[in-house]
This record gives sequence, structure tokens and C-alpha cells, in this order.
Amino acid sequence: MASSTLKQALDGLDNDSFVALLSKLIGESKHVQNNPPELIPEEDRIVGHVLASLLPLSTSTGGGPLVVNHVNYFPNRGNLIVEYPGTEPGKILSFVGMHMDVVTANPSDWDFDPFSLSIDGDKLRGRGTTDCLGHVALVTELMKRLGETKPKLKSTVVAVFIASEENSSIQGVGVDALVKDGLLNKLKQGPLFWIDTADKQPCIGTGGMIPWKLHVTGKLFHSGLPHKAINPLELSMEALKVIQLRFYEDFPPHPKEQVYAFATPSTMKPTQWSYPGGGINQIPAECTVSGDVSVSVVMKKIQEYVDELNANIEKLDSRGPVSKYVLPDENLRGRITVSFDKASSGVACDLDSRGFHVLCKATEDVVGHVKPYSITGTLPLIRDLQDEGFDVQTTGYGLMATYHAKNEYCLLSDMCQGYQVFVSIICQLED
Repeated sequence: MASSTLKQALDGLDNDSFVALLSKLIGESKHVQNNPPELIPEEDRIVGHVLASLLPLSTSTGGGPLVVNHVNYFPNRGNLIVEYPGTEPGKILSFVGMHMDVVTANPSDWDFDPFSLSIDGDKLRGRGTTDCLGHVALVTELMKRLGETKPKLKSTVVAVFIASEENSSIQGVGVDALVKDGLLNKLKQGPLFWIDTADKQPCIGTGGMIPWKLHVTGKLFHSGLPHKAINPLELSMEALKVIQLRFYEDFPPHPKEQVYAFATPSTMKPTQWSYPGGGINQIPAECTVSGDVSVSVVMKKIQEYVDELNANIEKLDSRGPVSKYVLPDENLRGRITVSFDKASSGVACDLDSRGFHVLCKATEDVVGHVKPYSITGTLPLIRDLQDEGFDVQTTGYGLMATYHAKNEYCLLSDMCQGYQVFVSIICQLED
């Protein structure tokens, strides 16, 4: 089918239908919050609404061409694979990553009810509007339109709605299980568009991340006699300063950061600080500083920094005339240990891919400009797909400013443009 005829057949987003479906999905968002063990989402609540839109146009009911596969690995936690068949074997494109779980929301912190859709002009407000129930509704509307208009396509178009994206503590629920079972293998034959980023532009890279903990041991004593203590809080601050400075010397910005338009270079920073507790007049015996580092080749180096600090702890800057990290009379030395949790690898999308070029042209044609970007947040599911041989490109039509935030919203106008980008992608890949 000619591109102009196909675009006319698929037309623009049906705003009323989209908003009505999104309202149903946001109405379920309270039940799909993902924060185990307290909150385990029931993604089948979302699946039910998507099926209500698509099953009447499916081979399951005889009402249309859509092939629908509802896949569960845990009770109430389904995934949904929807296929619009093309005419040429092996010619395929897919929209994947529209996840049916959300992060938590505390209604008392919001200016409006997070668990029901409210509309303020162009704003569609509620938990999941940006991440990612808005995309679930958007791609559902795309597949619904294909099922209704039945255009003759060379390419098979597949949509994969997934469970369990927001928390990985329970494995084998979502896209990882689908890949393991081979249910997505044929998607390797064409570009895979991961629809779960924001701001209407291609996201072409993400950072890796390693969680770390710096445990510092000192000596507990009365704060009125600080010369008899080794203050682990002071030691941790001075040691971390040295570690961070050495990190940035050893890991300067990479030349390709400009090519991929990363907003920041690789970083190492603290995000949490804890100690066992005690009175305000007690210098504690220990503390732990935790954080993350956004490259995956640094563990050996950081361990070297810590070993050198321990060997030369008395040379570390102290804080005032009685601050010290060694008590010779008691044969005591402050000590630092570092540990790492499981690393998540970063992603670099293939900038030579047909999928990337098609996405860029669609974005420029619809949005008016194209400016690919990268973030140093992690998207481990995408890296896993890359490692399995999928050509993954990523984009999304929510707002980065409201991602995982209170008072989350998206813009209806952005979602309309997202729909047009999807149509453009399908049309270009027909040529």
C-alpha cells in the first residue's frame, strides 16, 4: 500500500477513544504499583482493558486480523503480544516496552488524585500517564486502528505490552521470561522500538550503574572527649572526597559522550548515609555511605583507592585539632571497606540501524525537529534485549519532568504526535 494511502487509512489518534481507555487504565493504577513485598502489581487488570479494545478485532473472536497472545508466568501478572500480520515473511517491526506496572504514589503528597485520570486543558494527569500507561493506551489505539482498517502491509506489526518493568526483585514475570521462552525471537528480524522514554525524541544511550557501599569503622566515645574517638562520619567524608576526586581523574569524559549527547559524564556520588544510632553526645563506632557509580569497569580501581587510604589513613585530612583517624596508644586505626552490588550495563543504540534512521525521520517530520539524547539512568531490560540480538531503538511521548514524580501528567498533544510518529515508521518501512 502506498505511504500516502496508508497514512490516510490510519489517520490521526482518536482522542476520545484514547482518553476513555487511559481513564480506565489510570483507574487501575493503584493496583499496579510495583514495590514488593508490600505492593505486587496485578497487571492483568490493565490487560483486561486492552483486551476489551482488541479482542473484538482478533482472530480469537473471528472479528478481525489481530493475533492476540496473553502470556502469564505468575497469577494476575500477564503480558500481551498483539500481532497485525503482514504479507512478506520475515519483514517485521515491533513496539515493545509499554509496561503495565507503575511506581508508587502517595495521594497525600499530590495536588490531585493520582489514581484517577483528571484533565486540565492539554494535561492528562495521574500516576502512569507518562510512565507508562499512557503508552499502553497509545499503542493499543494504534493496533485497534490497524485491526479496524485492515491495510495491506508487507510488514507484520507487533505490540508487546509487558509486566514488571519498575522493579526487578521478582524475576521471570515480564519481557525477560518472554525472551527466555523464545516468544519474541522473530522480532529480531526487524527494528524493535522500545516505547518507554520521554520528550518525543530518540533516546540513544543510557548509563551503566553499580551500587556501592563504603563502610567506615572508627571508635565510639563521648562527644565531649573527641580526642579519644575515631569519628567514622568525618573519616567517611574525607575518604569519599579522595575517592571521588581520583575517580574523576581516572575516568574523564569519553569522546563519544558528545556523539550520544549524554547530559553528564560518568559519575560517582553518595545517595544514602546510615549509622547504627545513639545519643547526640556519642561519636558512633561506624557508619555506611551508599551510592552509585555509572560505569562498569571501576570496581578494581575503587578497591585500589580504598586500599591506599587504609594504608595511609593517618595522612588523610582531618577536621580540627583533635580529629584523628589513628589512636596509637590503643593500637587502633580507622578502617574503610567497600562493597558492590550487582551491576547494570548501559546501552548504546545502533546509530547505523535502519530503525534509528526511520525513527529520526518520523520524529523530524512530525515534531518538527530531531535531537537524539542520552541519559545516565539505567534501562537494564533494553540492554538485555540488545545482548540477545534485537535492534533496539527507544523513544516515548510522556514528559521527563514528571517521570516517577508526584503530580505526574502527560500532554494529549504529545501523545497525538507519538501516534503520528508510529504511523510514519510503519509507512517508511513499507518502502
